Amino acid sequence: MQPSPRLLPALRGALGALVTALAVIAALFAATPAAQADTTVCEEFGSTVIQGRYVVQNNRWNTSATQCVTTTDTGFRVSRADGSVPTNGAPKSYPSVFNGCHYTNCSPGTRLPAQLAGISSAPSSISYGYVGDAVYNASYDIWLDPTPRTDGVNQTEIMIWFNKVGPIQPIGSQVGTATVGGRSWQVWSGSNGTNRVLSFVAPSAIGSWNFDVMDFVRQAVTRGLAQNNWYLTSVQAGFEPWQNGTGLTVNSFSSTVNTNGGPGGPGGATACTVSYATNVWQGGFTANVTVANTGSAPVDGWRLAFTLPSGQQMTSAWNASVAPSSGAVTASGLAHNASIAPGGSQTFGFQGGYSGTFAAPAAFSLNGTACTMA
Repeated sequence: MQPSPRLLPALRGALGALVTALAVIAALFAATPAAQADTTVCEEFGSTVIQGRYVVQNNRWNTSATQCVTTTDTGFRVSRADGSVPTNGAPKSYPSVFNGCHYTNCSPGTRLPAQLAGISSAPSSISYGYVGDAVYNASYDIWLDPTPRTDGVNQTEIMIWFNKVGPIQPIGSQVGTATVGGRSWQVWSGSNGTNRVLSFVAPSAIGSWNFDVMDFVRQAVTRGLAQNNWYLTSVQAGFEPWQNGTGLTVNSFSSTVNTNGGPGGPGGATACTVSYATNVWQGGFTANVTVANTGSAPVDGWRLAFTLPSGQQMTSAWNASVAPSSGAVTASGLAHNASIAPGGSQTFGFQGGYSGTFAAPAAFSLNGTACTMA
């Protein structure tokens, strides 16, 4: 049936209003960013990246019982923590989030390792969520070494115990008390057989805190456990559970390393451009990467950080050391090409495999400075 002529204007108006309303709704949905999906990691030493700059690691190193961590937009929670170990020995694991390099796994764009003498400040913040049915500590770790190593065990570990639940204690023995960052701490010192450990234990639980990591580093230097020509290699925040631990949460974590105006630091002149050329075939690819220093100062000890898309696995590399083989990786210059002069460049490459659809990394950073794509 045709509408009467007198109804047509009203009908057109109603249809116009409906179209306008649908357009507004569509715009609202388009303007609302999709929330990042949580990622659960249960592999023994599995890890993933949050905020594009920090690594969350499961690090289940002292038990065969299942443990899983689930990331959030700002931190992670221990979503499963089976089993227990004796409280007079080592903990089950150290699920944590970190900035820096841990056993060749370097967080994207990190400025670490960095020499202590060149660090003006290292502001950090941490917020924890605790549970009552577990034995654990909430620990913030600071790793120091005489060399800028990105693998293996460092010589000195500083532990800040924000909370302690159950009959556990730090390595070694208590050697006194100290005021650091305006707070009072019990100070413990000892060795675990592979590295020296300096621990600062809060007398009562601390839920969140903003502080300068260098305040604790200077304590280690003063006590002869490090020197100013050593390197800060990573900072990590998480938990050491002995029994249970499900529900323990790092609500949020941040870490920044400010250097004394050197390349890549505040006041420095680092700027960079990256070209990423690939040859792709079914299930495999090669990549040739050129990083150019477009700044006015040389970049010594260059490190290019980027994240391989999901499904990609590196099998070999040339003209650089690139690790780990997937996820957030860092390429470092070798002895013959460790410096990039102003206006100069270095080129390296690698081969790998992939599943699904091939894609290139989305972003690159040189010694902590974001690069533009050529």
